[in-house]
Amino acid sequence: MKKHPIEQLIKQGEGQHLDFKFEISDAAKIARSLVAFANTDGGKLLIGVKDNGVIKGVASEEEYYMIENAARRFCKPEVVFTSKEWSIKGKKVLEITIPAGNTLPYRAPDKDGRYKAFIRFEDENLLASGVQIKIWKKYHSNHNISVTIEDDYKWLLEYLEEHHTITVRQFRSYAGISKHLAEEIISDLVVLDVLTMTVSKDEQTFSLAAV
Repeated sequence: MKKHPIEQLIKQGEGQHLDFKFEISDAAKIARSLVAFANTDGGKLLIGVKDNGVIKGVASEEEYYMIENAARRFCKPEVVFTSKEWSIKGKKVLEITIPAGNTLPYRAPDKDGRYKAFIRFEDENLLASGVQIKIWKKYHSNHNISVTIEDDYKWLLEYLEEHHTITVRQFRSYAGISKHLAEEIISDLVVLDVLTMTVSKDEQTFSLAAV
């Protein structure tokens, strides 16, 4: 017997593109999930599903309005989403689909109420790094980026030829430059497709792009 579409989604488990929410009780908190999906590759929220995949159902219509409120009031800019209501075994589940955004970075309040950009990594919402924000801004800038391969740029490229990967922290430490300058140089080279970025829970790493 073919499984219900929601059961098929639940079977995938929480991850980069899927998050389960038993209920929505905090619009600012759910806004972090909305912006994290919008800032990354898009994804889905299943409302009425516990973390372990057990379907409990949505308690009231307020769940939808809480998400709508989160998208409009607590996401900057507003995150666009679509919703679908499913009935499964007499219980209602809301499927919220968030596409990848086109006006990055999207921000939402952190636990202290300060608006920050979040990204989705595996099954978590993480704070976006300073270099990630610079990359987004440069990708969406109308200005062309051009660089002169001066000492710091040359040092970085030569280092990567030998060691293959580097973090912003390592670059600023080894090159003896500020964090801001290290982020500027690395973000320039990512936007120019000279470097590629690998995201992890702790630190992003950068390597030479394949030719």
